[in-house]
Amino acid sequence: MFVLYSLIDIGIERLDLLAQDITFTNTLNFLSSEADSICSLNDSIVDRFCSDILPRIQCNVQCLIFESILMERILLVTNYPNLTKLKIFNVNQDIVLRYFTNESPFRHIFKQQITNLTVINNDTDVHISTVDYTKDVYVHIFNFFTNLKHLSIAKSSSGMCQGLLLRDLSSTTFSSSILIKLCINVHGIDDCLSLLDGRLENLLTLIVFMDSVKNHSSTMQNLNDLPNLKCFSLRIGSLNYVYDTLIVPLLRRMRNLEELTLDLRISNQTRFVDGTQLHNEILIHMAQLHKFIFYIKTIIQKNNSLPRLSNDDIQRTFTNIGYEQVGCIVENRSILYVNCHVFSLPFAFDRLKLVGTNFPNIIYNNVTVLCVRDSIPFKHEFFVRIARCFPLLKSIFIINHELDLKDQYEIESDLNELYTKDFYDYFPLL
Repeated sequence: MFVLYSLIDIGIERLDLLAQDITFTNTLNFLSSEADSICSLNDSIVDRFCSDILPRIQCNVQCLIFESILMERILLVTNYPNLTKLKIFNVNQDIVLRYFTNESPFRHIFKQQITNLTVINNDTDVHISTVDYTKDVYVHIFNFFTNLKHLSIAKSSSGMCQGLLLRDLSSTTFSSSILIKLCINVHGIDDCLSLLDGRLENLLTLIVFMDSVKNHSSTMQNLNDLPNLKCFSLRIGSLNYVYDTLIVPLLRRMRNLEELTLDLRISNQTRFVDGTQLHNEILIHMAQLHKFIFYIKTIIQKNNSLPRLSNDDIQRTFTNIGYEQVGCIVENRSILYVNCHVFSLPFAFDRLKLVGTNFPNIIYNNVTVLCVRDSIPFKHEFFVRIARCFPLLKSIFIINHELDLKDQYEIESDLNELYTKDFYDYFPLL
């Protein structure tokens, strides 16, 4: 596209017309790199677009993708009568309070035209309270863009912004009769449940992220079925105790669901989440489901009644319910805990955390962050496997601890026990 636009005004009328054709101008992306490492385009290129090109193609532009620092340069240069979609990177609280107001020079575009908004939040101020952040960012955006049908407010990979907290706010907060798709980072499971209490009556797709299940209330008001919901995605960094009491009942309410995505880390269980459990307690209640993407890690404490299971044993529970494309990793190295990873194939997520050396030899095309740990030393061949299996890897974290360090190092006697135990037993939830 940039090569094509560089040919404007060189004296060839056919190229001028082609460059202004709607086929090439319905979406303009003012980012020069992929989402996790955004950097601005060269200023001269932006200037040329703003001064020479955008005024010519204004009627064709339906979607703009840019960094917040370019907002004024792009939106003030001309009118965009058919612009309905915005995707803005590197947004923070100051940007929201400055531009998403009735005094904003482009308020007419925001309030009247935009029906599809994606905000990639890059706030790093950890001192902002969750309550204030909810009011000043999430609720502020929601109330200002009055015609939204699709809304996504997500944090960047380096952002530390707070999640949406609906506790103590009115049931009319975040209420809309026209919103059909919402992607959002929430503070806790109660906030996810609140979004499904009827305030978004025509919602078809809900994508929710949360770091962990924080303190939750046992008195949610609306626990009715959710017949309108067609697509649901839930990603939780750490899920403790409440899988059976909160997550499973929530999923059972979605009887007409067609697409389901689960990315869960579940601890303090007495059983593995395997194919049999998923089928009997969740999938059997979703007759319309045709797409199920998942990565579920279960951590359970060892005891005498716990059978020793292999990858094949877990794999068989999925084969029995008709799911052939599934990967399994069972880790028994710990003295106290057993970890079980189950995931749909191809692996659809960007992170694979705390696996040992026995991960399946497949290509993980989406993984950019990998964390591996084991109590035995990693050999050169292991890193060859890493390079082959994770072609897009950007970050790797390695936790390695040898079982016997006494002969290699002089360690004080009161530390010997710590260093000779399995790392899993000290940090089982990592």
